[in-house]
Amino acid sequence: MNRILITGFSGFVSRHFLNYLYENKKEFQVLGADINEPKIDIESYNDVLDVSFTKCNMLDADMVEKVVEDFAPDYILHLAAFSSVAYSWEHPAECFSNNTMIFLNLTNAVKNLKKHCRILSVGSSEEYGNVSKDQLPLKESMDLTPVSPYAVARVSQEMMSKVYVDSFDMDIVLTRSFNHMGPYQDERFVVPSFIRRILDVKEGGRSEGIIETGDTTIIRDFVDVRDVVRAYYGLLMEGTPGEVYNICGGKGVALSEIISEIADIVGVDITGKVNPEFVRPDDNRQIIGCADKIKNDIGWEAKIPLRQTLSDMVEIMKNN
Repeated sequence: MNRILITGFSGFVSRHFLNYLYENKKEFQVLGADINEPKIDIESYNDVLDVSFTKCNMLDADMVEKVVEDFAPDYILHLAAFSSVAYSWEHPAECFSNNTMIFLNLTNAVKNLKKHCRILSVGSSEEYGNVSKDQLPLKESMDLTPVSPYAVARVSQEMMSKVYVDSFDMDIVLTRSFNHMGPYQDERFVVPSFIRRILDVKEGGRSEGIIETGDTTIIRDFVDVRDVVRAYYGLLMEGTPGEVYNICGGKGVALSEIISEIADIVGVDITGKVNPEFVRPDDNRQIIGCADKIKNDIGWEAKIPLRQTLSDMVEIMKNN
């Protein structure tokens, strides 16, 4: 049975990746590594998977090396990171050092142990930075001009991946994952925070309300996390070492449209009011990606419609 190590195991993306393996009867031995205990019952997967968890501070290089040595993974899905752009503006040094060092500790562990395994290095569409309309859709061959501390850290991770592929012949496949969302996403992120506050209006017995927002004119290419984890699995199995793949839907939607869609699903009228404190110092105005490369290489494309994603998120949040 092949082995997959998942870092950042207690996050919502890992949960959906496990669900994908389980629902599609992909039999693997899975070890989750995270500084936080998982909130899910990992034993519920064990009629298909062999899932275990180890608590690991990935800033501790010795601890990371021991995990890799003891488990001897065939594949590593590297999800561990501070993934909030807003948090990176508030704590730039912490975000940069954390996201780069945990990746270096992981790749060095694999290199030092001379263990052949494939690593999926998860990056972000934030790496592209601010672009003009004539540069859309964003392609992997474009220059990167990051405009946030989070994005700079992701670019550093990507560049270091390429160094390790070229210099040490390591098997690393890279992504630039566009904004993904779905059930169980933390309310610190923009779409779940909209849903929570719009549900509060409904649950408070009101038919209309006002929510404070940042700049809702910005445009993002949203992808359902269940499509994203399907792409991650495909790239772990079939991606080309050293290559970068956009994981995107190829369609842009303004945050104001997201709010309107959620309000329609919930059944209330919502007005957004910009709070200057929620506006980031610099933000990518529009992010729309091109998924031709991943479609051509492994046959992946996003399938789940925006309305379904939002409806599923509303339903889960109502019940939790």
